[in-house]
Amino acid sequence: MKTIEQFATPCEMPNGLQWTDEGLFIMDQKTDNVYVVDDKGDIIREINTPTANGSGITVGGGYLWTASNGAAAARPKRSTDTGLGFIYKLDLITGEPIDRYRTPDGGGIHGIEWDNGNIWITAFNPESLYLVKSENFEIIKKIPVSHQRLHGLAKVDDGIWCAHTTDNIIVKYCTETGEEKQIIKLDKGDAYIHGLSIKNGELWYSDSNFAGKHSTAILGKPEIGKVKI
Repeated sequence: MKTIEQFATPCEMPNGLQWTDEGLFIMDQKTDNVYVVDDKGDIIREINTPTANGSGITVGGGYLWTASNGAAAARPKRSTDTGLGFIYKLDLITGEPIDRYRTPDGGGIHGIEWDNGNIWITAFNPESLYLVKSENFEIIKKIPVSHQRLHGLAKVDDGIWCAHTTDNIIVKYCTETGEEKQIIKLDKGDAYIHGLSIKNGELWYSDSNFAGKHSTAILGKPEIGKVKI
């Protein structure tokens, strides 16, 4: 086993993770609320958001950013739902919307990751990683990848980790060339990686236990933990 559960999840469908100095931010795909927990999993606070079908989450520039992956798949429709892929820029304390941006490819979105004033975004048409400027979402670069169903992202000094949920692998890509520098292949019985973040050199994951239109990649329970490399 390479996935080691750390504490009980505070929500039913933890689909995105981001460690910060305050704690671990968790995107709940069921309610589209964000939970902030400490390193023992105790809830610090809960943030309501306008996100729909919430997936990735990141914090940067003094804001909370959430990946709104089209139509809500796990809750009733709300008047604020658009049915389209957006990245929301939200107040870090209240969750109130500041701005929103369409995805670079116009499609759905899973992972997002802050990177020194810019944001990495997963895309599916075709499978790619985009780097955009956070102030206007101007595209800086696009890196095609060969693996499907890109999910959580975690930036490190020598690249960026990306979870590919259906194949249940985590790939470290070179952010300059797109070269696959390292691949972690999860074992049978391991969690299916949705959210991804890094703290003190350790990869953390979440498994939302929800496959949507995908008929595979279900463990049977939601989970948050560390990846044993």
